[in-house]
Amino acid sequence: ADPRIEVVTTASMIPQEVGPIYIGSFAMLNCHNIGIMDIRTPADARQPEYLARLLAADVVMFSGGNQSRLREMFGETDFLDTLTRRYFAEPNFVIAGTSAGAMAMSHHMIRGGSVPDALLKGAVKMGIGFGLLPTALIDSHFVKRGRFGRLIEAVALYPKLIGIGLGEDTGVLITDGHLVETIGSNLVIILDGHDIAHNNTAAAKKGTTLSIENFKMHVLAKGNVYCITERKFYVSKEAVANATC
Repeated sequence: ADPRIEVVTTASMIPQEVGPIYIGSFAMLNCHNIGIMDIRTPADARQPEYLARLLAADVVMFSGGNQSRLREMFGETDFLDTLTRRYFAEPNFVIAGTSAGAMAMSHHMIRGGSVPDALLKGAVKMGIGFGLLPTALIDSHFVKRGRFGRLIEAVALYPKLIGIGLGEDTGVLITDGHLVETIGSNLVIILDGHDIAHNNTAAAKKGTTLSIENFKMHVLAKGNVYCITERKFYVSKEAVANATC
């Protein structure tokens, strides 16, 4: 059966243009059972029609744009409550996002940051996301836009979270809430701050240089897997099958 895919264009400032692009892109993948949720206000998000469509969907995908808009529109709504419940309770229910839509999946969410000021205290701006991936932070356009610095600061602020930096034309497939598999043609960067020793991020004054000891980084290409719970790199899914993760 053709799965029902609902695309939420809320993050975009041009949803009327973005929606048809997604329909065309999915058609190229032979997926034709597509709906566009043009939710622009918190009142829209509370409409019974959209909640009913969410309950009937097999896949919900959030477009790119401004990740802060997603929390502003869906925070404290039955829509977000239902999305969260289905995600944690239904193994076959898929939630996807690109760019801002991916970044909103975490609880602590990067909402912006100045690349020229990277690795200076305060360069990264944090907010609250959907909370679907509470153990990680996600950044997008990671390599092309030089966003290493802001993800480093974000993980230094929350060292118990794993930083996931998505390259262009690249994504991750996260299963069981902790297995991160790289898909696409580019790279995914994993930043692990669990073993940080010296870290002045909390105490440093805004605009001053960060000082961090013992940051760990992994570079994942297509097919590589990272286990968040074990904080361990695997070269393939087959390697994971023979492990305890």
